[in-house]
Amino acid sequence: MPRFPLNLPRSRMCAIAVLLTACAPFAQAQTEDAASAGAAQSTQSAQSQKLSTIDQQFLQDAGQAGATEIAASKLALTHASDRQVKEFAQRMIVDHTKLARNLDVLAKRHGITAPPAADTAVIGSLQNLQGAEFDKAYIEKVAVGGHRKAVELFRKESESGNDTALKAAASKALPVISHHYEMARQLAGSKAAS
Repeated sequence: MPRFPLNLPRSRMCAIAVLLTACAPFAQAQTEDAASAGAAQSTQSAQSQKLSTIDQQFLQDAGQAGATEIAASKLALTHASDRQVKEFAQRMIVDHTKLARNLDVLAKRHGITAPPAADTAVIGSLQNLQGAEFDKAYIEKVAVGGHRKAVELFRKESESGNDTALKAAASKALPVISHHYEMARQLAGSKAAS
């Protein structure tokens, strides 16, 4: 307890004592809040440590695949010449943005806060293309090739991932990604025929 000068009037000393007594619960509450925050932080750190290498790799690869799909599809809206390619790209932006949000929530629960970047090699190979040349490359590399890899990635996580929430998310997303792959194959077939 702090020392006070002895020459203070008794009424002032009583007022100081009452004030200190009244503030004590607040100081204790702040100490408890700090302890709770520390426990939450260590729980988050423990969750991050619990995530297996397989699950961490899935989050990284799925995040990069989604970011690549979104970035390439945004390019398609301005670089593609075919209406069907643009419609496909618009659908991919909507669906993969939603999927990315869901994966970001799961990643943040495990202390992973930086969203993966798009594959710069794929995006770089598309940036300078226009019209039919862009359409062909986008369909081949992103629509068909990207979704083929994504189907395998999500299937693997849904079957052999260790984190139950990630396995469930992969299982839930797999039919959507498989449908995208089928749409991409149909789009590729219709463009090859014309």
